[in-house]
Amino acid sequence: MSQIFFTSDHHFGHANIIQFSNRPFENVEAMNRAMIERWNEKVSPEDEVYHLGDFGLTKDVEAIGRILDELHGVKYLIAGNHEGAAMGNRKEFKWIKDYHELKVKDPELKNGVQRIVLFHYAMRVWRGDSRGNWHLYGHSHGNLPDLEDRLCFDIGVDCHDFYPLSYQEVKSIMQTKKWTPPPPRVNDV
Repeated sequence: MSQIFFTSDHHFGHANIIQFSNRPFENVEAMNRAMIERWNEKVSPEDEVYHLGDFGLTKDVEAIGRILDELHGVKYLIAGNHEGAAMGNRKEFKWIKDYHELKVKDPELKNGVQRIVLFHYAMRVWRGDSRGNWHLYGHSHGNLPDLEDRLCFDIGVDCHDFYPLSYQEVKSIMQTKKWTPPPPRVNDV
C-alpha cells in the first residue's frame, strides 16, 4: 500500500546552503547524495511525495533532472521561490502548483478525512485552521519558532534530519500540539 510523504527545501545543487543553513556536509555533491539516499530510504516508487518548494537552486537543469530520476515516488511540487531548474523538469512532477489543499483519508478521524494546507510559506491563519486542518510549510529552514498551539510546522529537510516525513509521522507531531478547537460561536450553535 502506498504512503504519502511531505518535505521541502532540499536546495539540490546549492553549495551556499551548506553554510547558510549550517548543513553537515563537506560539499554540494555529498549533500545531494545524502539527501537522495535518505529520501529513497523511506519512499517507495509507488508512494506520493508532496515537495513544498525550493527543490533545487542551480542553473543546471539537466543535473536536477538526473536527481529527480533517482528519487522514488510520484512527485508533486508546491512552488517555492527557487524553482528555475525544477520548472525545467516539469514532466518529472505530477503537477506543480503555488498552493494546495490536500484531503487524506484517515479512518481514525471522526469524519474520516484530514485536510492539510500545503504552501511554501508559513501562514498565521489558513482555511479550516479552527476546525483542525493542518498547515505544512517550508522556506524558513527551521528559523521560525514552532507554535505549540497551532496545527502547523516547518516540513523542511533542515528540521527533520534531511528526511521526508510520512503522513503518520506528521500526524504524530500534530498530536503533540496543544491545539484545542475554539468554542462555538453563537451563530454556529
